[in-house]
Amino acid sequence: MSNAVADFNIAFAYLQGRGVARDLALARDHFRKAADAGHLQAKRILIALLANGTTGGSDWQAAMQRLQELKSSGDAQAARQVELLGLMDLGAEGDPRSAFEGDRLSDRPEVTLFDGLFTEAERRYLMDAALPAYRPATVGHVAGGHARQIVQQVRTCDVAAFPWIAEDPVIHALNRRIAAAAGVAVETGEPLQILRYRPGQEFKPHRDSTEDTENQRVLTMLVYLNDAYTGGETLFLSNDLKVRGKAGDGLLFRNADANGVADPDSLHAGLPVESGEKVVASRWIRQKRFGPSA
Repeated sequence: MSNAVADFNIAFAYLQGRGVARDLALARDHFRKAADAGHLQAKRILIALLANGTTGGSDWQAAMQRLQELKSSGDAQAARQVELLGLMDLGAEGDPRSAFEGDRLSDRPEVTLFDGLFTEAERRYLMDAALPAYRPATVGHVAGGHARQIVQQVRTCDVAAFPWIAEDPVIHALNRRIAAAAGVAVETGEPLQILRYRPGQEFKPHRDSTEDTENQRVLTMLVYLNDAYTGGETLFLSNDLKVRGKAGDGLLFRNADANGVADPDSLHAGLPVESGEKVVASRWIRQKRFGPSA
């Protein structure tokens, strides 16, 4: 196991560029070595990377084979993933076979609602996965040309994010479904986030577009994971459109046009929750691929 731990640590060094030049292909290779030597976390990370392909190309079938092997070893987490994936209508490479049609709620801003985008079991999976990962939400801040994340009262919820090493096959399959509904390539999405709003918490009026004119955040998809709360509607201020989807519904709205020009009418807010707890999945979608590609 000592070699497994060494390979695991080396993998993270290459992944993060910590003490060595960043090399994603070498990172995946060392995660593979650590996994083959029995390192459990390396096995899970390798399965995620094989499924989503962010460090050297997607190999869905290899990911599924390794996931089945992990399930056969008695791993309950892998067993749950295999069960959920078996209930999805997926093609050989993990893409949804179904087409998705939404109801247009507004043309300006462009807002579309997809009925029942996620199932109850899928929603529960995401909420369970988020529980140990919640942190106070941050917002992007640019000062002196440097971007950083800070906590501000404009956004008072908790957030759990699933970066690529934590984007297991279930989460990746759901990201592919979001992409299919939005009509985009899955690689253009940022990591999935789960947002939890408790009574009094809100996201004050804001736009999801960014200052990144080279790869603008053009679309946002929200999926309502529960509905046991009051208040908490999504409000679009330009036309006073207020949306409160049912559990499982997906809300897609446009932040910028195809050229990356921000839409001033996309100003929106998550109104304060009055009672209960509101939980939504959120994925921001860029013009082009986002994140590591090799």
